[in-house]
Amino acid sequence: MPTKLLMRWDVRPETESEYFEFLVHEFIPGMNRLGITDFQVWYTAYGDCEQKLASGIAPTTEHMQFALSSEEWNNLLNKLNQFVNNFSQKIIPATRGFQI
Repeated sequence: MPTKLLMRWDVRPETESEYFEFLVHEFIPGMNRLGITDFQVWYTAYGDCEQKLASGIAPTTEHMQFALSSEEWNNLLNKLNQFVNNFSQKIIPATRGFQI
């Protein structure tokens, strides 16, 4: 069964430009290399929650767990954490449409 990785974070204001470059040129391609595809990012315009919600899908739960235990994922996450605060993640069964 396809599995979705949901991630939330706030971008640190002083790193906006570097964050965007990293997201486009390293984070998303890195996720794709790990087999986590259909990457999407949403911006929260209003409300009391994290600024960004992002998701990616792996073909199976086992594939997702393997990817998230890899050294490449740890490197991507460590670099992302240089640009963001309040990072959290969870794995859920992937269904169509918006999931939180």
